[in-house]
Amino acid sequence: MTVYDLIIKDKEPVLLEHVFLHEDNRRSIELLIKEHYYVEALQQYGLPVNNKVLLHGSSGCGKTTTAKAIAHALGKPLFILNLSNIICARIGETSQNIKSVFDKAGRDNAVLFLDEFDQIGKARESDDRDVGEMRRLVNTLIQLIDYYPEKSLLICATNHAHIIDKALLRRFQLNIPFEMPGAAELNNYYDTLLARFPEHMRHIRRKMDISFAEAKDDVYTQVKAALIAHLEATAQNTTI
Repeated sequence: MTVYDLIIKDKEPVLLEHVFLHEDNRRSIELLIKEHYYVEALQQYGLPVNNKVLLHGSSGCGKTTTAKAIAHALGKPLFILNLSNIICARIGETSQNIKSVFDKAGRDNAVLFLDEFDQIGKARESDDRDVGEMRRLVNTLIQLIDYYPEKSLLICATNHAHIIDKALLRRFQLNIPFEMPGAAELNNYYDTLLARFPEHMRHIRRKMDISFAEAKDDVYTQVKAALIAHLEATAQNTTI
């Protein structure tokens, strides 16, 4: 297995202005991007550049989309860890696989995105089935994160930050929470999603207390139903 089997190269461009974020999160991310624009100037003053970021919180609230937008804003390639290929039953091979990915991302000055980080960064005392292998894996991750090149960027995402090893959590310079959107945020999101459709397709039932991802899926389902109903009605009127 080569390193190319362990990463997913994502080429789908996402603009940061199209990502729905809480204002505090937007400010943090915009400053992060500016730090990487001015990395040489900051280094002249001995100022560290934040390049280890943890996105955590509710599922479907934009963590993956945010990682894509950051990579696009920086003009860096985005490498997504392929969890299905990275984890191996053989002792030590999972750690070696992850090291290969980190090395590749560092050489290419890439944004490395580790989704579902809790799957590989679980607290060392929490896995009774193979404590030794989990400790080796977490120890490897600590070393790799500590020595990750400053001109590259590591973004990890999890829905379960509470089960991640505390020593790993301390390595992240930025810790950004993603919460479920409120009614006003969801209404703005609905307006944005519906803006490109004709007026007769915009009248949908707006659900609240759901994530952005759930809202998007529901909007598209309702819009498709409205479009199909409109096409069927038009076809029926044409045959009469």
